[in-house]
Amino acid sequence: MHAHHHDSRTHDPDHAHGHHAHGALENAGRAFAIGVALNLAFVVAEVVYGLAADSLALLADAGHNFGDVLGLLFAWGAATLAARAPTPRFTYGMRGSTILAALGNAMLLLVAIGGIAWEAIQRLSDPVPVHGVTVIWVAAAGIAVNAFTAWLFMHGRELDLNMRAAYLHMAGDALVSVGVVVAGVVMLTTGWLRVDPIVSLLVALVILYGTWGLLRESVRLALHAVPEQVDPGHVRLHLASLPGVCEVHDLHIWGMSTTETALTAHLVIPGGHPGDDFLREAAVQVEKRFNICHATFQIETASGEVPCALAPDHVV
Repeated sequence: MHAHHHDSRTHDPDHAHGHHAHGALENAGRAFAIGVALNLAFVVAEVVYGLAADSLALLADAGHNFGDVLGLLFAWGAATLAARAPTPRFTYGMRGSTILAALGNAMLLLVAIGGIAWEAIQRLSDPVPVHGVTVIWVAAAGIAVNAFTAWLFMHGRELDLNMRAAYLHMAGDALVSVGVVVAGVVMLTTGWLRVDPIVSLLVALVILYGTWGLLRESVRLALHAVPEQVDPGHVRLHLASLPGVCEVHDLHIWGMSTTETALTAHLVIPGGHPGDDFLREAAVQVEKRFNICHATFQIETASGEVPCALAPDHVV
């Protein structure tokens, strides 16, 4: 048995909860509400007019946009859960729900991609007449709706994975709608019906491109990987450079949520415990340099005969 004595935990109320990120995301609820309402209304319009015009491109885009609505709802719900206070059972609160939302959003979009591609491939061999004028007008409305929704999430996209996912999806949807307009114009002027399923396949590729990065990062966060914006090597070098520190081991860095990063580390200081001021300043510095808002340090003096069992890098 190896006992962990976290008597050197530091807690700085000014830095413990990633207040910079929360300040930028405080209006996220309103953005999610507006985004969900606008896109849900547009999905209904696309389904109605897509069926009337018999356009797979419109129906495919409606399916994709509905996936985005569900994704926005997931992210909105997770953001609400993440604001809950910790409990004796959930000691980090519900912050991890934002990671689950991002992962669920990515999986949902992959399912939508498969459905769109399957139907499009079938229509390539059996094209169906499409009402080009209807396609053009509905897709043009989509450009406006998606561009405005993307703008709502623009300011929070660099701080939160779910906000970035919403921004990228909506911006991508606006570009996809441009493609649908082009398809409608081509069908009106040339009568080439296969352009509709071809655009649907392009829609699927655009969604796949945007979803892959979201899936990769959300899976990594779910597995407690170091967040992409943090260089663990630089963190280790910084901690090793602190006054009196001769060794750093058992370093762990992981995302508590899509906006908050935590760290634990053992600092070997032969001169003895450096005091609370040292720990407080160390926590402030890792937040300023690496945006790690929750840091816990264990101080060791290496004075005992038995070395720390967690010192080797391969030991967890």
